[in-house]
Amino acid sequence: MREKVWFSSAGVECAGWHYPGSNGGCVVMTGGFGVTKEPGTDRFAERFAAAGFSVLAFDYRNFGESGGEPRQVAPIAGQLADWRAAIGFAATLPGVERVALWSFSLCAGYVVQLAAEDDRIAAAIAQSPNVDGPVVTRKASRYQSPLGALRLAGRAVLDTLGALVRRPPKLVALSGPRGTVALLNTPDAQLGDAVLNPGNKYPDWQQTLAARSIPRAAFYRPAKYAADIRCPLLYVVCDDDRSALAAPAISAASMSAKADLVRLPGNHYAPFLDAHEAAVGAELTFLRQHLQPHATPTPPPLTHST
Repeated sequence: MREKVWFSSAGVECAGWHYPGSNGGCVVMTGGFGVTKEPGTDRFAERFAAAGFSVLAFDYRNFGESGGEPRQVAPIAGQLADWRAAIGFAATLPGVERVALWSFSLCAGYVVQLAAEDDRIAAAIAQSPNVDGPVVTRKASRYQSPLGALRLAGRAVLDTLGALVRRPPKLVALSGPRGTVALLNTPDAQLGDAVLNPGNKYPDWQQTLAARSIPRAAFYRPAKYAADIRCPLLYVVCDDDRSALAAPAISAASMSAKADLVRLPGNHYAPFLDAHEAAVGAELTFLRQHLQPHATPTPPPLTHST
């Protein structure tokens, strides 16, 4: 059972699903960049809730059921503000004593940054995280044609200029084949709709992003915060990830004694596919360890490959 809730982030009303829990821990969750709360979190939120954790899964401003204009624009500073507002709201939910974070892909990079900045967080999970935008962008460009890359850059420039005079956003697809204008053209990114939206289960999910959002995302590098994380943080890394890359996340995990690392076989979406049970199992073990401090026995540190 879950209920619709709303909270304010700098005057913008953000929509969320609240799954009541029973053990004092709450997991605040979002989907990836441009992915709304239902396709991005439902499968994991249901498992966390079944284990007794409260869950708050929310939409960023300008996306899904949340307010904000213009639509489909993803400002990094604004999305981080939404996270901070969600953390504060989660702490007011009935029975919540400790708060953890969970997200994947580029938005898992927000989790890394927040874990280094916000003392309200008891634990955090970064799944298939993009922690180094410049490296990921450079590697991802190998899957794009020169003309496609030029068209994407041109649309981003035009949309950025249009934003100055308040023109409607120029949208791009979240993923697409080589040569198309899309946020990502990597092989695993093209699986996103089939994996997150099987049978068009979530018809309201608009799988587009304002082109003006892309340049800042391309240069966002949360790995620089990795050495300063203040709470236990679990990196769930997929060895064959072509969209977020395993190597930068593995390197980030090595920078902090508070970081645990789980490596899974498969691509960017493996935790939603063949590696789902392994991912959920590792994440629940981590959450029980850090959101239920009186639970016994305490599991050993999570640093292994599956």
